Amino acid sequence: MAPTQSKKYYKPLREVEVEYKIDHPQCETCPDRPCLESCPVDAIHQVPPDEKVEIDEKCVGCVLCREACPYNAIKMKTTLAEPVKENIPNINSQLCRQCGACVGACRMGAIQLISSGTEEAHIVIDEDRCVRCGYCSRFCPMEAIKYGEILPRSVVKGKAIVVNQKDCIGCMTCTRVCPSRGAINVGKVSKLPFIHPSYCARCEECMDACPSTAIKYSSRKKAYQNYSKIKTMEIVSELLENDSAKLAKETVKIDSILNKVARRVSYEHEEVEFTQDVTELVKDEIKSLVDGDLELENLGDIIKATSPQREITVLEEECIGCGVCINQCPVDCIELEIPSPIHIGEECVFCGKCVETCPVQAINLSERFFQTSQGRIIFNRQKMEGSRTGEVFIDHLTCQTCGVCINKCPADAMSLLDHQVTVDLDKCIMCGKCQSLCPVRAVEVIID
Repeated sequence: MAPTQSKKYYKPLREVEVEYKIDHPQCETCPDRPCLESCPVDAIHQVPPDEKVEIDEKCVGCVLCREACPYNAIKMKTTLAEPVKENIPNINSQLCRQCGACVGACRMGAIQLISSGTEEAHIVIDEDRCVRCGYCSRFCPMEAIKYGEILPRSVVKGKAIVVNQKDCIGCMTCTRVCPSRGAINVGKVSKLPFIHPSYCARCEECMDACPSTAIKYSSRKKAYQNYSKIKTMEIVSELLENDSAKLAKETVKIDSILNKVARRVSYEHEEVEFTQDVTELVKDEIKSLVDGDLELENLGDIIKATSPQREITVLEEECIGCGVCINQCPVDCIELEIPSPIHIGEECVFCGKCVETCPVQAINLSERFFQTSQGRIIFNRQKMEGSRTGEVFIDHLTCQTCGVCINKCPADAMSLLDHQVTVDLDKCIMCGKCQSLCPVRAVEVIID
């Protein structure tokens, strides 16, 4: 019988203080105990005779057990010490030829070639700026720079270490054990760690500590290609954020203008439903309000980002207090005020379900909104007779999977599936809240 192999215990290079608390009554309701299998260092176990789950001193604070717990019974807080640093590279003056290759190679500008009248030219490394990446050591043609006094350095045929983000579980253990500042970063888009090949010292500590074996050697060419791809995504994300911030600022200006135009035009019309071209009115208001600092070419995109103004009222003399609408409301905002009528709260999302189910037509729902058509701005006021139908389109290339639309959807119609936001049209009430909240305009709601 072959001996059972135990998991390897990886001690982090940074001292970590772990505080935890386990809700044992909640824990006892869990029959599977997935936390036990999730721990990469066997620090969590059951204590007889009650089989209570406890965590011992081997814990490195990776929080995998907390994430695996289906009952949120594990609370954990980790406090990390400053990372252990290598000593700065040591330069052998007998071998150094003052060629300056290391000066040009250093990404932090920490190496200088100094020459004065009192001493010969020599290389000096700024201890404060040096990140101990060891890149200068690998670049020196004379092998005059010694690096790796604390950590063993393994250089395998010029290869580089990369994080396979498909296998990465996001535990961030690698970021805690890496001694080279700037070598492992966390992506804003993916929320996962990635390695900067130029700063990586290839000490293999991250590779040994990774509980999901997502960190491996790769060719330097592929490593740089992967790094460039991730950095490109980061840049695009930043541009989208900046563009979104600009849009939000301009939308605030436009919103006040559109509200003013809407009030003026609505006052001029007695009919319940009408449509009017208000292009010139809007342009005149823009010029007078913002002194021309807002580009009119962006107006169409900004108007698309604005939400319709909706109003719902109950005709007290018509309502019979039957309560049929209460059961149809997806956000439970309708209450029955005995004997009648019903009361609709501020939580209303104006979906129209109550309107179409009311047997005596005692609920009125109207909306007013702007739209663009063939370069013109059109104002609409219309009465809604029932629920909306339409389509919800999500631009997955633009979507940052931030979860805002999912968390704020009043009908719980949005979810995250295979790292993509999806919409359940059977649940969707076409309220348009997701479109108005999306920070990068990746959601578009089109009403039939």
